[in-house]
Amino acid sequence: MTTPTTVDPRQAHSRLHEFTVVDVRTPGEYAGGHLPGALNVPLDQLRRALPALRAAAARGDVLVVCASGNRSANACGVLAEHGIRAATLVGGTGAWAAQGHPLDRPSDGAKAGWAMERQVRFTAGTLVLLGLVLGLVVHPAFLVLSAGVAGGLVFSALTNTCGMAAVLARLPHNRPRGADLEATLARLRG
Repeated sequence: MTTPTTVDPRQAHSRLHEFTVVDVRTPGEYAGGHLPGALNVPLDQLRRALPALRAAAARGDVLVVCASGNRSANACGVLAEHGIRAATLVGGTGAWAAQGHPLDRPSDGAKAGWAMERQVRFTAGTLVLLGLVLGLVVHPAFLVLSAGVAGGLVFSALTNTCGMAAVLARLPHNRPRGADLEATLARLRG
Protein backbone atom coordinates (compact mmCIF):
# COMPACT_ATOMS: atom_id res chain seq x y z
CA MET A 1 0.00 0.00 0.00
CA THR A 2 1.32 3.45 -0.88
CA THR A 3 1.12 6.43 1.41
CA PRO A 4 -1.88 8.57 0.43
CA THR A 5 -1.25 11.97 -1.08
CA THR A 6 -2.35 14.87 1.08
CA VAL A 7 -3.77 18.22 0.05
CA ASP A 8 -3.80 21.30 2.26
CA PRO A 9 -7.17 23.12 2.59
CA ARG A 10 -5.78 26.20 0.80
CA GLN A 11 -4.59 24.07 -2.12
CA ALA A 12 -7.89 22.21 -2.19
CA HIS A 13 -9.85 25.47 -2.21
CA SER A 14 -7.92 26.83 -5.17
CA ARG A 15 -8.25 23.53 -7.07
CA LEU A 16 -11.71 22.45 -5.91
CA HIS A 17 -13.10 22.59 -9.45
CA GLU A 18 -10.47 20.03 -10.54
CA PHE A 19 -11.43 17.40 -7.94
CA THR A 20 -14.14 14.84 -7.57
CA VAL A 21 -14.68 15.30 -3.85
CA VAL A 22 -15.80 12.23 -1.91
CA ASP A 23 -16.92 12.69 1.71
CA VAL A 24 -16.59 9.42 3.66
CA ARG A 25 -18.41 10.59 6.79
CA THR A 26 -21.82 9.31 7.83
CA PRO A 27 -24.86 10.88 6.14
CA GLY A 28 -25.69 12.72 9.37
CA GLU A 29 -22.23 14.27 9.51
CA TYR A 30 -22.39 15.08 5.80
CA ALA A 31 -25.72 16.86 6.32
CA GLY A 32 -24.06 19.02 8.97
CA GLY A 33 -21.85 20.62 6.32
CA HIS A 34 -19.56 19.42 3.56
CA LEU A 35 -17.21 20.78 0.93
CA PRO A 36 -19.05 22.30 -2.03
CA GLY A 37 -19.84 19.61 -4.59
CA ALA A 38 -18.79 16.74 -2.30
CA LEU A 39 -20.46 13.38 -2.84
CA ASN A 40 -21.26 11.28 0.23
CA VAL A 41 -19.91 7.71 0.20
CA PRO A 42 -19.76 6.60 3.85
CA LEU A 43 -16.56 4.75 4.74
CA ASP A 44 -18.46 1.53 5.41
CA GLN A 45 -19.82 1.67 1.82
CA LEU A 46 -16.45 2.39 0.19
CA ARG A 47 -15.82 -1.12 -1.15
CA ARG A 48 -19.27 -1.16 -2.75
CA ALA A 49 -18.38 2.13 -4.48
CA LEU A 50 -14.99 0.97 -5.86
CA PRO A 51 -16.11 0.64 -9.52
CA ALA A 52 -17.69 4.11 -9.49
CA LEU A 53 -14.66 5.59 -7.72
CA ARG A 54 -12.37 3.95 -10.28
CA ALA A 55 -14.41 5.62 -13.06
CA ALA A 56 -14.20 9.00 -11.31
CA ALA A 57 -10.42 8.63 -10.83
CA ALA A 58 -10.02 7.83 -14.53
CA ARG A 59 -11.57 11.22 -15.37
CA GLY A 60 -9.50 13.27 -12.91
CA ASP A 61 -8.21 13.75 -9.38
CA VAL A 62 -10.20 12.42 -6.43
CA LEU A 63 -10.10 14.20 -3.08
CA VAL A 64 -11.35 12.21 -0.08
CA VAL A 65 -12.52 14.11 2.99
CA CYS A 66 -13.86 13.38 6.46
CA ALA A 67 -14.09 15.37 9.69
CA SER A 68 -10.41 15.36 10.69
CA GLY A 69 -8.50 13.49 8.00
CA ASN A 70 -8.22 10.09 9.73
CA ARG A 71 -11.08 8.29 7.99
CA SER A 72 -10.18 9.85 4.64
CA ALA A 73 -6.57 8.65 5.04
CA ASN A 74 -7.89 5.14 5.74
CA ALA A 75 -10.16 5.41 2.70
CA CYS A 76 -7.24 6.51 0.51
CA GLY A 77 -5.33 3.46 1.73
CA VAL A 78 -8.19 1.18 0.69
CA LEU A 79 -8.44 2.91 -2.67
CA ALA A 80 -4.67 2.59 -3.20
CA GLU A 81 -4.91 -1.15 -2.49
CA HIS A 82 -7.34 -1.32 -5.43
CA GLY A 83 -5.22 0.79 -7.75
CA ILE A 84 -7.25 3.98 -7.35
CA ARG A 85 -5.26 7.15 -6.75
CA ALA A 86 -6.78 9.65 -4.35
CA ALA A 87 -5.67 12.42 -2.04
CA THR A 88 -6.88 13.21 1.47
CA LEU A 89 -7.68 16.68 2.78
CA VAL A 90 -5.30 17.51 5.64
CA GLY A 91 -7.36 18.22 8.75
CA GLY A 92 -10.65 17.35 7.02
CA THR A 93 -13.72 19.54 6.97
CA GLY A 94 -12.72 20.91 10.37
CA ALA A 95 -9.55 22.47 8.94
CA TRP A 96 -11.45 23.54 5.81
CA ALA A 97 -14.04 25.45 7.87
CA ALA A 98 -11.39 26.83 10.26
CA GLN A 99 -9.71 28.52 7.30
CA GLY A 100 -12.99 30.24 6.44
CA HIS A 101 -13.90 28.15 3.41
CA PRO A 102 -17.62 27.57 2.81
CA LEU A 103 -19.53 24.42 3.70
CA ASP A 104 -22.64 23.33 1.83
CA ARG A 105 -25.62 21.71 3.46
CA PRO A 106 -28.19 19.49 1.74
CA SER A 107 -31.16 21.42 0.42
CA ASP A 108 -33.53 18.48 0.91
CA GLY A 109 -33.93 19.25 4.61
CA ALA A 110 -31.73 16.36 5.77
CA LYS A 111 -31.16 16.66 9.48
CA ALA A 112 -27.60 17.27 10.61
CA GLY A 113 -26.39 14.67 13.09
CA TRP A 114 -23.56 14.49 15.52
CA ALA A 115 -20.07 13.90 14.19
CA MET A 116 -18.92 10.30 14.63
CA GLU A 117 -16.25 11.34 17.13
CA ARG A 118 -18.93 13.02 19.26
CA GLN A 119 -21.16 9.93 19.03
CA VAL A 120 -18.25 7.74 20.18
CA ARG A 121 -17.40 10.05 23.10
CA PHE A 122 -21.05 10.15 24.19
CA THR A 123 -21.50 6.38 23.96
CA ALA A 124 -18.20 5.57 25.68
CA GLY A 125 -18.89 8.05 28.47
CA THR A 126 -22.40 6.72 28.97
CA LEU A 127 -21.17 3.12 29.14
CA VAL A 128 -18.42 4.00 31.63
CA LEU A 129 -20.87 5.88 33.88
CA LEU A 130 -23.41 3.06 33.59
CA GLY A 131 -20.77 0.50 34.59
CA LEU A 132 -19.71 2.60 37.58
CA VAL A 133 -23.25 3.23 38.82
CA LEU A 134 -24.33 -0.39 38.37
CA GLY A 135 -21.08 -1.52 40.00
CA LEU A 136 -21.81 0.60 43.07
CA VAL A 137 -25.55 0.02 43.30
CA VAL A 138 -26.19 -3.48 41.93
CA HIS A 139 -23.03 -5.61 41.90
CA PRO A 140 -19.28 -4.89 41.61
CA ALA A 141 -19.06 -7.17 38.56
CA PHE A 142 -20.62 -4.36 36.50
CA LEU A 143 -17.32 -2.47 36.86
CA VAL A 144 -16.05 -4.80 34.12
CA LEU A 145 -18.19 -2.77 31.68
CA SER A 146 -16.23 0.39 32.49
CA ALA A 147 -12.93 -1.48 32.30
CA GLY A 148 -13.92 -2.95 28.93
CA VAL A 149 -14.72 0.47 27.48
CA ALA A 150 -11.41 1.85 28.81
CA GLY A 151 -9.53 -1.07 27.24
CA GLY A 152 -11.36 -0.48 23.96
CA LEU A 153 -10.38 3.18 23.97
CA VAL A 154 -6.72 2.31 24.55
CA PHE A 155 -6.83 -0.29 21.77
CA SER A 156 -8.51 2.25 19.51
CA ALA A 157 -5.76 4.79 20.13
CA LEU A 158 -2.96 2.25 19.60
CA THR A 159 -4.37 0.85 16.36
CA ASN A 160 -5.96 4.07 15.01
CA THR A 161 -9.20 2.14 14.49
CA CYS A 162 -12.49 2.40 16.29
CA GLY A 163 -14.78 -0.57 16.66
CA MET A 164 -17.36 1.55 18.43
CA ALA A 165 -17.48 3.94 15.47
CA ALA A 166 -17.93 0.97 13.14
CA VAL A 167 -20.90 -0.20 15.22
CA LEU A 168 -22.41 3.28 15.53
CA ALA A 169 -22.06 3.84 11.77
CA ARG A 170 -24.52 0.97 11.27
CA LEU A 171 -27.28 2.73 13.23
CA PRO A 172 -30.19 3.93 11.07
CA HIS A 173 -29.46 7.66 11.48
CA ASN A 174 -25.91 7.11 10.23
CA ARG A 175 -26.84 4.99 7.20
CA PRO A 176 -27.43 6.41 3.75
CA ARG A 177 -30.80 5.80 2.23
CA GLY A 178 -30.45 3.34 -0.65
CA ALA A 179 -31.57 5.87 -3.24
CA ASP A 180 -29.06 8.45 -2.00
CA LEU A 181 -26.09 6.10 -2.36
CA GLU A 182 -27.24 4.85 -5.76
CA ALA A 183 -27.58 8.44 -7.01
CA THR A 184 -24.11 9.24 -5.68
CA LEU A 185 -22.61 6.17 -7.37
CA ALA A 186 -24.29 7.12 -10.66
CA ARG A 187 -22.76 10.62 -10.43
CA LEU A 188 -19.32 9.11 -9.72
CA ARG A 189 -19.61 6.81 -12.73
CA GLY A 190 -20.19 9.89 -14.85
